[in-house]
This record gives sequence, C-alpha cells and structure tokens, in this order.
Amino acid sequence: MLSSSCSLTEIQRRVDEVKQFLSVTLSIANAHTVEFYTQDVWERFMAVPPQEVLSAVGAHSDQQRAPELSAKERSRTTFGFCSETKRLVDPCELLQAAKAHALPGLGVCLSRDQLLQVLRGSRSECDAPPAATDAELETDEFMNSKKSHEVQSMSEVVACLAQRCAVKQVIDVGSGKGYLSSFLSLQYGLRVYGIDSSSTNTHGAQERNRKLKKFSRVYQKRRKADRAQRDVEIKPGVDGDDGVSCADGAGVVSQEEKKLSDITQTSESEELFLSALSVDVMQPAPPRVPPSQLSAEEKERRKKENLERKAQSRTSSASVMFSPLTSYVTAETELRELIDELEDAVMVGLHTCGDLAPSTLRMFVAKPELAAVCSVGCCYHLLSEEFDPDGQECVSGVCGFPLSRYLRSQSWFCGRNARMSACLALERVSHGQGIQMESLFYRAVLHVILRDHYSCFKSEKRVGNVYSKAKSFVDYVRRALRRLELDESKLSDGDIQDYHDTYAARKDEMHAFNMLKVTLAPCIEGLILLDRLCYMKEQEDLSFSAVVQLFDPLLSPRCYAVVGLKSYEDRISC
Repeated sequence: MLSSSCSLTEIQRRVDEVKQFLSVTLSIANAHTVEFYTQDVWERFMAVPPQEVLSAVGAHSDQQRAPELSAKERSRTTFGFCSETKRLVDPCELLQAAKAHALPGLGVCLSRDQLLQVLRGSRSECDAPPAATDAELETDEFMNSKKSHEVQSMSEVVACLAQRCAVKQVIDVGSGKGYLSSFLSLQYGLRVYGIDSSSTNTHGAQERNRKLKKFSRVYQKRRKADRAQRDVEIKPGVDGDDGVSCADGAGVVSQEEKKLSDITQTSESEELFLSALSVDVMQPAPPRVPPSQLSAEEKERRKKENLERKAQSRTSSASVMFSPLTSYVTAETELRELIDELEDAVMVGLHTCGDLAPSTLRMFVAKPELAAVCSVGCCYHLLSEEFDPDGQECVSGVCGFPLSRYLRSQSWFCGRNARMSACLALERVSHGQGIQMESLFYRAVLHVILRDHYSCFKSEKRVGNVYSKAKSFVDYVRRALRRLELDESKLSDGDIQDYHDTYAARKDEMHAFNMLKVTLAPCIEGLILLDRLCYMKEQEDLSFSAVVQLFDPLLSPRCYAVVGLKSYEDRISC
C-alpha cells in the first residue's frame, strides 16, 4: 500500500481553514479592476493608505515584519480586517494569513522528488528510474525553456506511474501540439494517444511528431557515432591481439567521423523545423467546442479523420508510438470508441484548460482501464461553477467546481473575478515581473469616462486589446470609443487628458489593491486544488492521491499536479 500524505479528514480540515480565510478576503479578489474608480473600491475595502499596503508587501517579500497593531486593536480584527467595518486595518496580518493559507503553508503538498520516492518505493525493480530509450532527446533543442522544463519534469513522473502500474499506454488529454506525448513516446517508449478537441492541433501534433521521430533517429545515430569514437580512442591497441591497433583505431575514427559528417548534413534539414517549434509553442489554444455545437459536416469530418488515423496506426510499423486524435473529451467519453487497441493506461493532462482538468479526474475515477492519473490544470477563469447565483456558468449540468462532495454539500461559490485572480503569478511578481499597471489604469479611467459621458459603461461590448496599439492615453480612449462605436466628438483631447491627470494621483491605490489580489491568488488556487484532492480522497478504490508541485513556479506558475493511483494496481509488482 502506498503512503498517502494526508487523509480525507485532514484534507477536509484544510479546506475548512482556507474557506474561513476566503470568506473574509474573497471580496477583494472579486472586485473588478475595471470598476476600481467608478465603484470607489479602495474606500470600500481599505482603512489604510496605499503606501502602507505597498510597504507591508515589500516587507513581507523581504521576510520582515512591519509594525503591528496593539493587542487591543488586534482583538478587533479578523485576518487584518476590522470586525465591525469589514475594512482592512492591518495589511501585515492579512499577508501572513495569506501565506499560511496557500498550499505550501498548509503542508499538504508533496514535492516532485517526494512523489518519485513514493512511487519507486523500496522494491529494487522500482528503485531505478524508468528506462529511457536510446534517443535521449534534449528538449531544449526543440522547445522553449518553459515547455522544456514542464515536459521533462512531468514525463519522468508519468513514466514512473506507468512503471509502477505495469502499463505501457498513456492517454494525453488536451494534448495540444503534442510535445509531452511525443517526448513520452520517443524518450520512454510508451504508447501514447493524444486527444485534443482542435483538429488544427491534432494535425500539427501529427506532423510535429513525424519530424521529431526523424530528428530522434538522426540524434540517436549522432550519439552512437560519438560513443563509438570515444570507445575507439580509449581502447588500448595490442599487436597480434583482437584489440584495435593505434593505426586501425585511427582508421575507425576517420570512418566514424565521415558518418557523423553525413548525419550532420542530414540534420541540417531539421533546422527549419526546430526553429518553427519555438515560434508556435506559446500560441493560445482555441476554445473547446462541445459536440452539440458542431455542425453535421464537422462531426463527419472528425469521424473520418479519426478512422483514417486508426487505419494508419494499424498498418504502420511498431515504431509508431504516438497517435493524435480529435475529440471533445468529457467524463462520459468512451475511450474504447476512440482507441481500438486500448489497454490499461495512465491518463495525463498538461495544463488542461478550465473544466477539462476536473473532467480528466472524473474520467479517471469512472474508467476501470485507467490505472493512474497526473493532471495539471490551468485557466481557472474558464471553470464553470455549479453554485453560480446568476446561473450563467454551468450550462451543461456537469460543472468544474466544486468537484468534491464535501464542498458541493456546502454550495461553495468563488466567482469569476476571484478565479481570474487565481491565475496571477505571485512568485513572478515577487521577483520583479510586476503587473502591467498602466493598461489596467487606462481601462479603469476609461470606465469613468464612459459613465460620465455615455451612460453605457455596463455595455457588453469589449474594448479589446487597444492598449498595445495606443501611443498615449488620449489615443487609447479614442481607439476604445471607436471600438465601442461611440461618438468620440463629445470629448476634446484636453477633456480626456484631464481625466488621466485627475486619477493619476490615485494610481497607487490601484497598484496596492492589485498587489493584495496577487497575494490572495495562491489561496484561491489552493482551494480549487484542495477540492480536487478531496474528490480523489473520497474515492474508495484509490491507493494513493496527492497534490504535487511538479514545476518551478517562476518558470511555470501553474505548477501543481493532482496525482492518483487505483488500489488494485498496488498489488501488481513492478
């Protein structure tokens, strides 16, 4: 039996602690930055000047403690908020409480090394790392540093899960451009099925994998040639023996060098491919389109494409280890209808957006053929919430949050703005990669102008990304008004500039408020992940489940994975 880090009761206790903290502070995260001035947000929530908040944030990041309130004053506060007015009076207390209620402070998260140690256990067969193929791909040759870090870190964990469960198949949900899938198949020899809702991604992944395989073969030959050359150089020459003489050795080296030269020339054709990979890796994924919203022609086209890929997979050689498929995945998806050769498998997802991450966990629990899961979610703002008071987010009947019976029984609701705040990267901001304050400031002041002169500041039309094209605030407002199809002749350039100058004196308020939002981000993310872990702990047939920090948060802010193994797999020897 694998040792889980925390019991269900302990996780529920942590959920309660974070809920209690967020019940006081969540209103800050849900305050919309666009309405910062029109709703006088600072005055509503803060009883201290912005400089005090910014000073406290600076002191907190430097591991220092700013001056505290008196004992009498502190007795009247809850997490730094006045118990009577509900306004913040002690930023330092809030910051300390936020740190304590984030995942690292709660003590429920495993490190990647701890997870690998748990998976390998004490059995000698499991002590060694998963066997890699001879390809030994260097991911930084065809991925940017962020993606390379993610793929290498996660692939070893996935390979260990497969080894632990004695399976050779992996199902990569939301596989996108196929980087993780290709690496798992080429580096670890696993049979990977990559499922993505975008046919564009599927086509791209298929072509990219083909080129990666070619690159892998060339790379492998090059490494073998290097090894052969090194072996010849260090092997002692003995006359009259089976060993290679110095002269013979020189001849062998020359021959190998010629082979290496040929390989190098061949690999030059890959340079365009490698450079292309780094360019498109960060393109945003298109939105997932449910089958009910697809046209009959699109459904038929996808079905035909998948059938063709299945046929190609059956007729191709055994070296084909990665098969991209196009399908919209939910917990009800029948994997055997997509994959004819389906065996027991590990299900994975690297930065699956919105509801796809909880759907991956639901599918893992429901499908007996899935032995383990490793799911890294992202895009919390795209999660649907079951207890949305407006009833607008959960239209399909199966929502992404909350997932656990425990939180669902309490009808917990976060709110979209809070979930958007959960996507902020505290570590990056703490290391100087700050928030783009000017664009937020511009948008909030524009909202004041719309309120004062157009009576349509609640318009459903979006301004869009006009900030990146604007040369000044006046230019920004003019572009925005044209985008909203409003009469810009109502305002002179001087009128517009006056608004900017008036609110520029209050820019520190917005900066300080958004720094508090960033500070709260890990707590909101933590509740979402604790909910998923609680869901896993509620399942009776799992031998192990944990939240694991897989990545460096500076490189990859969404760095946590939910990992689970089913009980019966624990009885199978490695």
